[in-house]
Amino acid sequence: MKKIFTLAALLSILTLGSCNKDYLNPSTASQDQVVTSSDGLITLCNGLQYRYSAGGLLSVLYNTVAAGGLSTRELTILNVGNIEEYNVSLGAGNLTNSNGVVRNLWTQAQLVRANADLILANVGNAPEAGTRSGIVAYASIFRALALGTLAQYFEQIPLVTQENAAFSDRVTVLRNAVAQLEAAATLLAATPVSADFTAKIVPGLDLPNTLQALIARYSLEAGDYDKALAAAGRVDLTKRSLFNFDDNTRNPLFETSFGNKNVFEPTNASLGLTGALTPDPADQRILFLIRSNPLPTQNLGTGFYTANNAPIPVYVPGEMLLIRAEAYARKNDLPNAVIELNRVRTKVATAVDPLGAALPAYAGPVTAAGILTEILRNRYIELAFQGFRLDDSRRFGRPAPGTTGAERNRNFFPYPRVERENNAATPADPVI
Repeated sequence: MKKIFTLAALLSILTLGSCNKDYLNPSTASQDQVVTSSDGLITLCNGLQYRYSAGGLLSVLYNTVAAGGLSTRELTILNVGNIEEYNVSLGAGNLTNSNGVVRNLWTQAQLVRANADLILANVGNAPEAGTRSGIVAYASIFRALALGTLAQYFEQIPLVTQENAAFSDRVTVLRNAVAQLEAAATLLAATPVSADFTAKIVPGLDLPNTLQALIARYSLEAGDYDKALAAAGRVDLTKRSLFNFDDNTRNPLFETSFGNKNVFEPTNASLGLTGALTPDPADQRILFLIRSNPLPTQNLGTGFYTANNAPIPVYVPGEMLLIRAEAYARKNDLPNAVIELNRVRTKVATAVDPLGAALPAYAGPVTAAGILTEILRNRYIELAFQGFRLDDSRRFGRPAPGTTGAERNRNFFPYPRVERENNAATPADPVI
């Protein structure tokens, strides 16, 4: 991702705000100049990945892991001096619209979405068809990641950048993201990417498989089970799709948290899970996720956050299998749900998929309730420290805030103060 550092001047022009004042920097390109060529559009595509995945505490990746983990007891605070993260871990009224995690999650994801929309609106300026298809696929992926991440935490989200932009409910937002992904997948299948695009884009993402994986992910969250089933089945699970890092563009979770004992770490070796959700002691995935002999200076967690240059997967194979299992279960096709669940329970670790449980087949009750509980347990383990747990907790109807045995401290987050002060259409904050 070293290429991305050449983007600083270009990215500085792509910011959100309701003010119409223009402050021109003669040393930077204008927005109109950047989007009128293939090279400019590809450069902006690289910028999408940088803003989403890099930048330490500002990155969307860092903030979604922090927000999802701290609000569900997956992660625990090591130093209460990190007051923004600490207040996320307390939840309820302690999480206000001035919280830094909430603000960064919202603003950085909205910047990714807005910049992706800008690229898509100007893709016709790329003369070569294969370059256009690559640009559309890449921008659609990051647009979906941004919107899907926001839908994990907020009840409503604006889909456009304009003064007093209207908000849409989260299911509408998820379906909007899926529609763009489907259009991109159709274009990519008809017109493979050009050599020019491949040579200039930051390597790591498998475009066709990532498009299908995100269609599956966000269709499931939107309740479109047939679409989720079909898309997850189209993902080639022998291929990897990665955010790559190096010592300059660092893995944001290792850099900020998992590489030290200062911010947060996994709650315990059981990933904060109790009761029917407690990991099986024989589950080999725990050895990948948790240090067996942590040193005093080390964080308890490992997973995909082991070094500055450790890649982070955009999705893991087990997520696709569990999407299929859940979709079948919610359609009351329990035999097929168990088949897909067992593909997760029995798989062994490989170079492509280090999350191998190596467990026996499911032997619990063949009921929708029993199978869904086992699917959730496996989602919590398979997708540990990836920012999915809050949405999973809501979707599976786990104990809510204020109830006995509450497993999350918020249902949805308040809208950040910066949005409320600049957008009169901002809805009322959720109670909790």
